[in-house]
Formats: sequence, C-alpha cells, structure tokens
Amino acid sequence: MEGPGDPGAPAARWKRHIVRQLRQRDRTQKALFLELVPAYNRLLEKAELLARFSEKLQPEPDDVTPAVHQGPWEKESDQGLSPAALRVKWQEEAEGLRLVCGEMAYQVVEKRATLGTLESQLEERQSRLAALKARVEQLEEARAKEAGQVHARRALNEEQRAAYEALRARVGHQEAALRKLEEEARDLLERLVQRKARAAAERNLRIERRERAKQARVSQELKKAAKRTVSISESPDTLGDGVREEAETLVLAAKPGSLESEAGEKWKRPFRSASATFLTVSRCVDVVKGLLDFKKRRGHSIGGAPEQRYQSIPVCVTARLPTQAQDVLDAHLSEVSAVRFGPNSSLLATGGADRLILLWNVVGGRLKANQTLEGAGGSITSVDFDPSGSQLLAATYNKAAQLWKVGEAESKETLSGHTDKVTAAKFKLTRHQAVTGSRDRTVKEWDLCRAYCSRTINVLSYCNDVVCWDHVIISGHNDQKIRFWDSRGPRCTQVIPVQGRVTSLSLSHDQLHLLSCSRDDTLKVIDLRVSNIRQVFRADGFKCGSDWTKAVFSPDRSYVLAGSWDGALYIWDVDTGKLESSLRGPHSAAVNAVAWCYSGNHVVSVDQARKVVLWH
Repeated sequence: MEGPGDPGAPAARWKRHIVRQLRQRDRTQKALFLELVPAYNRLLEKAELLARFSEKLQPEPDDVTPAVHQGPWEKESDQGLSPAALRVKWQEEAEGLRLVCGEMAYQVVEKRATLGTLESQLEERQSRLAALKARVEQLEEARAKEAGQVHARRALNEEQRAAYEALRARVGHQEAALRKLEEEARDLLERLVQRKARAAAERNLRIERRERAKQARVSQELKKAAKRTVSISESPDTLGDGVREEAETLVLAAKPGSLESEAGEKWKRPFRSASATFLTVSRCVDVVKGLLDFKKRRGHSIGGAPEQRYQSIPVCVTARLPTQAQDVLDAHLSEVSAVRFGPNSSLLATGGADRLILLWNVVGGRLKANQTLEGAGGSITSVDFDPSGSQLLAATYNKAAQLWKVGEAESKETLSGHTDKVTAAKFKLTRHQAVTGSRDRTVKEWDLCRAYCSRTINVLSYCNDVVCWDHVIISGHNDQKIRFWDSRGPRCTQVIPVQGRVTSLSLSHDQLHLLSCSRDDTLKVIDLRVSNIRQVFRADGFKCGSDWTKAVFSPDRSYVLAGSWDGALYIWDVDTGKLESSLRGPHSAAVNAVAWCYSGNHVVSVDQARKVVLWH
C-alpha cells in the first residue's frame, strides 16, 4: 500500500477515481435496462419454445406411427388423442402463442420508445448538468475573484483604520495642545486686562489727584481774591471784553436803582462792599475758568502741556443744492456701500465690498485718487473720520472695526469682540473714543488708546447704525425702534418707535435734530429737545434699496438727502416738508449712501454698481 510520500500515490488516486466513475455510470445506465433485458430474454425463450412446438406439429408423411410424435415434452393426456385432434389443439396453442408474441413485440416497441424518450431526457439532463457545471466553475472563479477583492479591501480597511487611529491620536494631541494654548491665551488676556485695569485705575488716580490739586489751588486763589481789594479804572485794557461785559452786567443787576447817581463815580472809587466784591470777583473767576475749560477742550491742559489741536471745521451758513453731476467714476471692484467727507471738506473716503477704502481729493470739481487703505478683513459697511481728520474708522463684515491713520496704507488697530457683522462704527467727540454697532445685538464703546472695549450694551434687535455726542449714544435697530443710551448709566434712557426697520441715522451739526431712514420708505426728523417726530418725508418713486441705505442732513440743517432704489437722489426741505428736487442720471442701480460736505458745496453718492458720483 502506498504511503503519503510514495510517488505512485497520485496515479493510484486518479485510477480509483476512474473506477468509481465507471461504476457510477454502470449503476445509472443499468437501472434503465434492468426490466427490459429480462423481459427480452423471456420473450426469446418463448419464441424458441414456440419454434420447437411448430417443428413438432409439422406432419411427416412417411411416419404414421404414433410413437414418432411422442416426446418427452408431451403430456400423458395427449397420448390418447388422434392426430387431427392434436393438430387442432396445437393450432390453438400456436394461435395463443402468436397472440402472446404480438403482445410481447408491442411491449418491446413501447419499451424502445420509452427508452428513446429516456435517452433524450438523459442527454438533455447531461447537457444541463454540463451547463450547470460550467456555470458552477464560472461562479467559483467569480467567488475566488471576489474573495481576493474582499481580502484586498480588508487589508486596505485595516491600513485606513490604522491611519485613522493615528490621525485621531494626532488630533487628540493637537486638541489638547490647542486647549492648553487657549488656556494660556485666556490667562494672558486676563493678566493683560488686569494690567490695563490697574493702569487705568492708576491713571484715573493721578488725574483725580491733579484735579484735587487744581481745585485746591483754585479754592486758594478764590479765597485770596475774596480778600483782595479790587480797583477798576475807566479804561481797563487788561480785561477782555467778555470779562468787562460780565462785570458791567452784574453791577447793573445788583444796583438798578442807583445807576444815575453812581454813573460818574463807579469807575473811580475803590470799594470793599461784600456783595459787590463777591459778585464781580466770582463772575470774573467763572469767566476765566470757562476760558481755561475751552482751552482744554481745544487741546491744552490746565498745566499748559500742549496736545494735538483739532483742525477747525468749516461752518456752512447756507448749503447749495446740487443740480448736476460733475464727476462719475467706477471707483471700486464691486458694490460701494459707504462714503464720508473729512472735516476739511476736500478729503473723501469710500468703502465697498472689495475690502478697500479709497481716499479722494476734491479738486476743481473732480475726484482725484489720493490713497488706498488696505488690510480690511471683510466688506466695508461704514466709514468715519475723527474730529481732526487724521484717523479713519471702518466697520467690516469680519466681525470687527478697523482703524487707519490717514497717510498709512496698513490698518493701525483692529477692534475685535463682536460675534457677527459690524454694521456701524463712529468716533465720539474725541479721537480716542468710538462706538460700534453689530448684527450680534450689541453696541460697544471703545477706548482707542488701548484698543479696549470699555462697555458692551446688549440690545434685543440688530443694530444698523449709531450716532453719538458727549455722553449720549443713539442706535437704530431692526425692530423699528431708535434707542438712546447714556455712557454714564447702565440702561436705555429712551426709546422712540418708528414705522419700518431703521437703516441709518444722521445727527445735525447743532445736535438738536436726528434724521432717520427706514424701510417704510420714509425719512423722519426727530426733535431731540422734546423727543418726538417733527417731520416725515415721503415722495412718489422713493424707495429704500437695502437695509443699509444712508440719509444725511445738509450742513445747515435746511435739507435732507437720500438715495433711492432706482438710482435717483431725493432732497426735501426740512422746514416745509416738501420735496425740493430729485436728481437722476448717472446711477443705474440702487444708491447705498450719500454724503454732504461740511462746506455745503458738494454732494457725493455711491451705488451698488461700483459708481461714485460727485454732484455740484
């Protein structure tokens, strides 16, 4: 017997396989003929027997003895019969055998037909079996191929899973590092805020000490002045006109009944009357203090340390109504949304969705490019000059306001802290303070010296524009309300409802009237002295083109100006409330903003089609 390592083992195996297949074929084919072959053998035996009977039954003429016809196969009962009877009997048996043979032949034919049918069925089944075997082989090949692909996919998945796990571990490390850096940044910010707060407290303490020292000096001077004898000559050249008028007014008010008797002597004699001395000296000191405070507001401190002086703003007595376009420019790369004149009326700033602020000089009725301010992080929504005209503040869509110094192309400071688009940014009366409004429902006050948010005001609606003066901040909102805030108090001091979402606010130069523009396609003038709406302006065809459409007062507060969705400019008379004029022509798209220079000679309008138009 061959072992597993014998070289003849494979040959023995396929020989056994052939034998098994032959036996299987014999079993399957033999079963089809098991009944037919024995039946056919029986039929042959009967046919042979019948042939023998027929030979025995044939008569022989020469042999008439009965012994010839006897044989071992004949029965004893037939021995006594006559030949004729035997012939008849065997003819009957032969006829029966012929019938049996016919039946057997018919059965053979039927069996052959059945055999043919079975053979055809066998061939058909064998062909089907071959087709199925071929199909099985194809499926086996496909299964092997799919198994290979599955194996490759599993290997690839394992590689990707390993890469994912490594990436997740790396992300986890980076997140931990980021959290650590954020904590360090918060700690640094807290320390910075605390340091700035301490510095501010120390600065406030020093200022308070100086104020106390100044008040003490003024008090001592007042005490000395109250004890001093005052002599006034007839031609006091040393006193100013204002002091002399104050003194004369107080003396007249103090002694109205004795004017005629003392008219010739009041400038000659010295006096020590307590009431007269108190009135005259106190009023003189008040006037001097007023002059000192005025000098301080103009840029000088009490100690005389010089500070930067603001340029004087031209005073407009009568504004000129624009009648025609003098210059039309495609200034920006996309929509222009903000425009503002500088305090000297010759410098103009425009800002748009291209994140650029362009400075222009108004020379000879034309706009000449001066400078491009870059570095804005988003679309410009508002621009404003400080009172000196040396700095420019812009609100942007990148959740911040940015500060530039005129003459420098890069941004000087970024005021970040809002969580949504900043829609307005305005300077207060000093160059070191500013106010911003945003769509995050907050209004913020900023200390520009430290780039620090000194106060955050939470509001219930989007803020679209702000204006401010002294300690008052006015904000216009999406909920159709104008709110007033005091910088020294925590709460809203007043709310004035208007019809329509507020798109812009403009404060008159005398700070007594407020102009609002809203989406109900009206402009309203509010008298701030009585806090009510004084005038409402409408016109056929006028319609606000967007939520940031800007309207302005003329410098003399005689007119209001706004741009419409169809590119026209509308001017109303404040006193009569009537439409003064409407200007059409250069603009083919909605006008976003307008500006009226402080001298009253020029108007500039900007639109959504990149145009900047100078009107005269």
